[in-house]
Amino acid sequence: MKHDVIVIGAGPAGLSFAREIADTSLNVTLLEKSPESTLNDPPYDGREIALTHFSRRLLDNLGMWELFGEDGVSLIKDAKVLNGNSSYALSFTHEEAGEENLGYLVSNRDIRKAAYRSIAGYDNIQILNEKEVSALGTDDQKGWVTLSDGERLEAPLIVAADSRFSTTRRMMGIATPMLDFGRTCIVCTMSCELPHDDTAYEYFHFGRTLAVLPMNNNQVSIVITLKSQESAEVLSQSDASFASDIERRIKGRLGAMKLSSKLFPYPLVATLANKFCANRFAIIGDAAIGMHPVTAHGFNLGLRGAHTLASEIKTALSSGRDYASRAVLERYSNKHRRVGAPIYHGTNALVGLYTDERLPAKIARRALLRLGNRIKPAKRLIMNQLTESRLA
Repeated sequence: MKHDVIVIGAGPAGLSFAREIADTSLNVTLLEKSPESTLNDPPYDGREIALTHFSRRLLDNLGMWELFGEDGVSLIKDAKVLNGNSSYALSFTHEEAGEENLGYLVSNRDIRKAAYRSIAGYDNIQILNEKEVSALGTDDQKGWVTLSDGERLEAPLIVAADSRFSTTRRMMGIATPMLDFGRTCIVCTMSCELPHDDTAYEYFHFGRTLAVLPMNNNQVSIVITLKSQESAEVLSQSDASFASDIERRIKGRLGAMKLSSKLFPYPLVATLANKFCANRFAIIGDAAIGMHPVTAHGFNLGLRGAHTLASEIKTALSSGRDYASRAVLERYSNKHRRVGAPIYHGTNALVGLYTDERLPAKIARRALLRLGNRIKPAKRLIMNQLTESRLA
């Protein structure tokens, strides 16, 4: 099999991109460190991914949505944002959005599994498992990768989808500032005594944030962000102590709570590459934009970037142009950056404000929540950004 496109990384972004161009004449080869067994049945990692209406449409078109099944998709119908110890909330409802729900929640494990299974049956897509790239480069006609076992592969286009800490991005000289928040994200699932009514809560407590996201069977996904030096104490709590602490922080809103998974910690580092392409080389997913989870845009942006790059490639193919030319890749880079950069910087600004414990910041936080409820055009803009229902 000749290689027309080599994708480094068979995570959701890399697989979604491969599926996007599966119906073209291009032969796609994915290089993945993990064994096939892990791709076919990924382990649960604690992460539940909030998906927008636009992402649902993309996943539907890729044949992935149907693979989740009804039980695999939880609905987010309403959302409330609370500040400090105040009971006042900035509220978003599906009625205001003009939709049956604000968004969806799907396990990262199920997304990975569906992405892998969606490419089954396509003879022009192959995955080479347990492969690691040790070097790569490009010239005017092609790109090439050298694997750790010495094998060399060549293709007109190389696409990197190998995480926000992408080594291949660095090999191609793409500078990528990293914002280390000095914080850790701890995720888990819990069962609730009282119904959550498909409502998501975001608590901006002083010193930490706590998201409570509704799941099926009256379960919730818990997402805690706190100073990294405090994470060890939380991770060492007994199940009962952890549950009691969560109950206290949400003022018993959901009654008695119980852990239904272990705790999974993740360091919080955000990245935005200075550019998303080089000569015969493009980056997608977290390799392009690695988001803070507070606005739940990470996978949605990754999916959108894969779609944008695939669309530019298919447009070039339909007109007989070089699908890996600098012009094609720069169009992708510019389009994705126009969408992603404002979300990235806006999210980081929000995180900065809501983790600032100085008095002026606390006053500004309270004021913003109240203004958000009162200024309807601003509230509508926020809802459109969070749900992407206008794009669906």
